[in-house]
Amino acid sequence: MSELKLLSVVSEVYPLVKTGGLADVAGALPAALKAQGVAVRTLVPGYPAVMAALGAREEAFYFDHLFGAPARLYAATAAGLDLFVIDAPHLYNRPGGPYTGTDGRDYADNAQRFAALGAVASGIGLGLVQGFVPDVVHAHDWQAGLAPAYLHYAGGRRPGTVMSIHNIAFQGQFPASVAPLLGLPAHAFSVGGIEYYGTVGYLKAGLQLADRITTVSPGYAAEILQPEAGMGLEGLLNQRRGVLSGILNGLDAAAWDPAADALLPSPFDAKRLDARAANKAALQARFGLPQEPDTLLFGVVSRLSWQKGLDLLMDGLGTLIDIGAQLVVLGSGDPLLTERYAGSARVNPGRVGVQFGYDEELAHLIQAGSDALLVPSRFEPCGLTQLAALRYGALPVVARVGGLADTVIDVNEMARASGVGTGVQFSPVTVPALQNALARTHALWQDKTLWRTLQRNAMATDVSWDRAARAYAELFRNLARERTA
Repeated sequence: MSELKLLSVVSEVYPLVKTGGLADVAGALPAALKAQGVAVRTLVPGYPAVMAALGAREEAFYFDHLFGAPARLYAATAAGLDLFVIDAPHLYNRPGGPYTGTDGRDYADNAQRFAALGAVASGIGLGLVQGFVPDVVHAHDWQAGLAPAYLHYAGGRRPGTVMSIHNIAFQGQFPASVAPLLGLPAHAFSVGGIEYYGTVGYLKAGLQLADRITTVSPGYAAEILQPEAGMGLEGLLNQRRGVLSGILNGLDAAAWDPAADALLPSPFDAKRLDARAANKAALQARFGLPQEPDTLLFGVVSRLSWQKGLDLLMDGLGTLIDIGAQLVVLGSGDPLLTERYAGSARVNPGRVGVQFGYDEELAHLIQAGSDALLVPSRFEPCGLTQLAALRYGALPVVARVGGLADTVIDVNEMARASGVGTGVQFSPVTVPALQNALARTHALWQDKTLWRTLQRNAMATDVSWDRAARAYAELFRNLARERTA
């Protein structure tokens, strides 16, 4: 099998910089693709955390002017990743996050910051770097959405382009006044190009001009063709549905391995489920809850947001309290939800514990110590937290949407009879349906023999990247053959 060269274009990559699941995907997929004969270089902005992580680096190109000032492109390796890093301090050397300042507001020049990412990706695709000319350029989410546009309007021979949607709710829309700054031809600002309802749409541009479109689960690929989930882009996606596919995300099996997880007080596996009890006790102690092994303990690791349905859990919390369960929450986000969760912990001491922010060690402990993990999302492109829950034997309780429906097998009567259930699904995404799911989960918890069977079913689920990597590799190879035919 000949080696295929792939340029992955992304605004964050784990473990160098992370705000969400996009970074996890970008960090884990290259290794899985390597096993399929795909050599991946990842192009990422040179944020302070990224630059600090680089060891030896080689200057691959010098830009006299990159959206406001000179910049350098470095080739380097870090955390097992082969990287191209855009060292443009005027764009990326800032004390805030990748997208927002320390005040939580979007950077005023995000249009230029991520146009630079797309422009450099296009340059690499067209041979800017001697020794690495990719067969395919893979752009992730709106921040990389202009990469297919720059390549399209460059004309001539170019690599194939793939646009991946990780969350269509985030689209990268900017005023029309941005268009002349991008270095694209004037006719690019059109319905068939980067224009989107009178604005410049970065994600729209990628969806319009890429050769292929993927998203992170088959369920989500179907949902975004409908107005309820397409967020205004469903018309374009229906026009291009022939090149749209859903490839289910995987999980980094090395980072999430309960049998070898150094972050846990007590590693365990499906044959040593008794060892899991020590993690539950440690989790209860961490949140100041009574260490009651027979009490059903629900966990949440999530952004506190409307999308994630965490307001529904607050509205239905009475059911959780009534069945005598406990709840631990790790997350951050909406200030009103944050205050509601803080208030619930004050009102329900010994039953509800919360910690705001993100803590990797605690996230692992919640997966390893919770009996069930709640994911009541109103929409979920794929979701990674339920994949970790499956691997760690915390039965997922999920809304029947997107990737959640694709990855969790509901423990209905037929599933119980067939011995294949791995969690609880509920629909519609409403408070009464969630309350019913909580009660169903509690009923399953009463049968400890059944619960152990469900845990083992969950832990036997293949949540690795292997299957997805094979699907991506096939897509990339087919596209590369088309481009060279």
